[in-house]
Parts: sequence; C-alpha cells; structure tokens
Amino acid sequence: MKTLLRLSLLFALAGVVYGCGSSDSPPPPQQPPPTSGIGRTGVSLGTISNFGSVVVNGVHYETSTAVFTIDDAPGSQSDLSVGQVVFISGTSDDDFATGSADSVSFDDNVEGPVQSIDLTLGQLVVLGQTVIVGPDTSFDDSISPASLSGLTVGDIVEVSGFVAANGDIAATRIELKPAGSLFEVHGVVSGLDTNTLKFSLNALVVDYSAATLDDFPGGVISDGDFVEAKGDSLSPGGELLATKVEFETPGIAGAPDAHVEVEGLITRFVSAQDFDVAGIPVSTDSSTVFTGGVAGDLGLNIKVEVEGTLDANSNVILADKVDIRRAKIIRVTALIDTVDSAGNSLVMLGITFNVDGLTRFEDKSGANLEPLVIGDLNTGDYLEVRGSEMPVGGGEILVGILEREDVDSETILQGFVASVSDPTLTILGVTIETNGATEFQDTDDSVISATEFFNRVQSGSLIKAKGIESSATAIVASEVSFELEI
Repeated sequence: MKTLLRLSLLFALAGVVYGCGSSDSPPPPQQPPPTSGIGRTGVSLGTISNFGSVVVNGVHYETSTAVFTIDDAPGSQSDLSVGQVVFISGTSDDDFATGSADSVSFDDNVEGPVQSIDLTLGQLVVLGQTVIVGPDTSFDDSISPASLSGLTVGDIVEVSGFVAANGDIAATRIELKPAGSLFEVHGVVSGLDTNTLKFSLNALVVDYSAATLDDFPGGVISDGDFVEAKGDSLSPGGELLATKVEFETPGIAGAPDAHVEVEGLITRFVSAQDFDVAGIPVSTDSSTVFTGGVAGDLGLNIKVEVEGTLDANSNVILADKVDIRRAKIIRVTALIDTVDSAGNSLVMLGITFNVDGLTRFEDKSGANLEPLVIGDLNTGDYLEVRGSEMPVGGGEILVGILEREDVDSETILQGFVASVSDPTLTILGVTIETNGATEFQDTDDSVISATEFFNRVQSGSLIKAKGIESSATAIVASEVSFELEI
C-alpha cells in the first residue's frame, strides 16, 4: 500500500486542454462507483467537475467529514463552484475511482478589478495579471452573457485557473465579487526595491511598506520568492497597497513512493521524460502510459494530468500515466433531441454527445440542480456543451463541459467545416443555411460580405453559426463567423 503524507502545492502555480481521468475508465457521472475498499491515502489537484460528492480528476470524494479551507479561511462545500481548482487530501480505493476527503482547499489565482478586456484575443487583465479565457472557462451565473462580453472594466472578479509558463492565467472559472472585496494575487517577486519597499508581480507593482510579512525566511522578501499579496485598495497609480504579503513554498512534501495526481499546464519542458507540471518536476520512462495523445504531443503550456509516485527525495513525480487533456473546441447550444442516460450520451442536432467522469456539469437553468447528472436531463432541455470529436473523424463528441440553461430558441454550432457549397456549409453533419439576412463576421467580429466569406471559407475552417433549427440537422443562420482556435 502506498502512503502519501501531504502535498504542499501553490494553487497559483497550478499551471489551460484535456482526455481521460484518474483511471482508464472513469465512473459514469450519474452513478458513482461503490466505496468499498477505501483506505488508501492520496491527494488530487484539479478542477471541480461536479458535486454530490466533490469530483476532481474523475474521482468522487465523499466530503461529510472534510475540513474546507477557502482563501485561507474556514469554509464549506457550498462555497465552492464547478470549474474551480482545488486541492484534496484524503483516502480512496486502490483504483482512485472514489474516496473520502479529509481536507478540501481552494485559493484563487487573483481577485481584483478588471483593468482591460480584449474580446479579439479572448483575455482580460486583473491586477496586472493576464487572464486567458477559452473553451475551458466557466462563468458564474452573475455574469451575463456568460462570456468576456458580460464583463466591464472596473468589475471585481475572482479568477481560478492554471498558470502558464509565462505567468498568464488560463481561467477555468470567473466569478463577480462585490465592491469592497479584498484584493488578492499570487506570483513571483521581481524588481524588488528595498528602498521604496515595492516589488512586481508580473505587471502589478506591490507597495508593501505597510504590509505584514508572513513566513519569509529571515523575515525579508527576495526576488524569486513566490508570494500571495493582499490589500484592500490601489494607489492613484494603480499599485496594490498591500496589507499582508505571505511567503509560499511550492513543491511536494510527502513520503517516498507516495501517490500523487496533479492536473495543470506544463510550465517547464526539456523533453517528454523531463518536465514540470504546475511547477512540479515530473519524470517519465518506458513504462509510463500516455493517454489522450502520445509523448511527442507534450510541450510548454500543454494541459495534462499526471499520476504517479514520489521519488526517493520526495520532490519529483515518477509518472505512471500522463493524460493529455482533451480540447473543447466544439461548442453547441441547442435543445436535446434524445437522452440515453444508461449509455451516458445524448443527441442534439443529430450529433451524439458522450459524457464521462471528467465532464464538468453545471445547472444554470431555473431548476438549479446540484449535482446535475445526465439522468436529470430530458428531451427539450436547452444545453451548452463544449468538447472534442473523439475519435477524430468519428462524428461523436466527448463532452468536457455541459451546462443546462433556460430554454431559448437560438441554436449555436461551432466546429470545423466539412464541406462548402455557397450558400451552405456542413459542420459535423449539420447543414448551415445562409441567406440575404445572414450577417458574416471575421475573427475580430468585423462584418464582411457573403462573397468574401465564401471565397475564404474552406474545409477545416473553424466556424461558429447562430440561428434557428430548420430541421433536426439543419440551421438557418442569422450570423456566421470565422473563429480562432484559442
């Protein structure tokens, strides 16, 4: 039996794209596996995909006796949301399919005012931190529409996600926070000036002249330290007036041969045998199993989940499995045609969508069920789903995110063009019909002519179409646009 004492990671270093979970066959989301045989200690760092228990990396953790810590303060499961990155310590069965959590911790990457928004690039800046919004981002119900366009400069937001090699945050969830909320930001100290008592965290200048310093070796700040800075105001020049700066130590503390699961971006890459995930060293060898792709697919900022054991020095993960996470480039918003809960699938627009233990479920409809599972879905429900074609070319979508919304007549399909015949095109077997009333847009949302659109569109183009279903497999489009593969 393998034993893990503790995993001490920095959530802000948890480095955002997708695949299998903690076992080769993750449990169906509507039917958690039996809990017999639990008794093996373990930890998991990753995004919450569902509740009922807390589901992270395909593992269902029962939480009735767990201690919750939310942003360094006592909390409860009700403080958590789907899409947030959490750290769980507890026990599980030998297959890490279900477990019991001793502790669940959440710490945001950044919380503060939005300084700028770039709709074209799909990003915003919060307290000097660049936040990337993409298919893996969940938006809280308070943000309408549930996208970057639902935010404005000056809004106070909380961002949870994974940090890339360059320090950008790939958001997995964004929530609005009320005015007066405490500002928080994690990062690596640079440009330290001990005369003015200031340093930088990426593009944010922190004035720590009035701050309490916590846990710093020797009681002093140094360039290269990983810290969390907190404050309740900004100077006229936009500097964070810190009230507390805390030193945090990334890394692993645990027994040799202990089991670890870490989801994140590759933040250092030397080779497929030597890289970091969320700032944590990983080593692979000929026995390592790669899923969702091959070793040659690895590189900086690729999202993976690594499962393995700690080496003899307890600071490197010896990977048993590296799961290259699936992308969510396919997006569909439509009414459900049929549901097969036993088969973990449903059909919209004639397309089959399959869910598994890694699918992120959230109910944004008036029903507001928690947890929402496939057994709760019915014909006529209105969903937004994001996923990828798996297997490629098979015509079926493996769903990464599923959100139920209040019923609307608008249908949206984003995917890769299979064929073009002006004035129609086909995506995933769905015919997109355009006419004189259809508006055509470029990737920057600028309006272009139908002639320009059809001169440029080709097989393989990523296109988003909005309109009304005219049949089970056809949309009359009011808007068609080129999209970037963010």
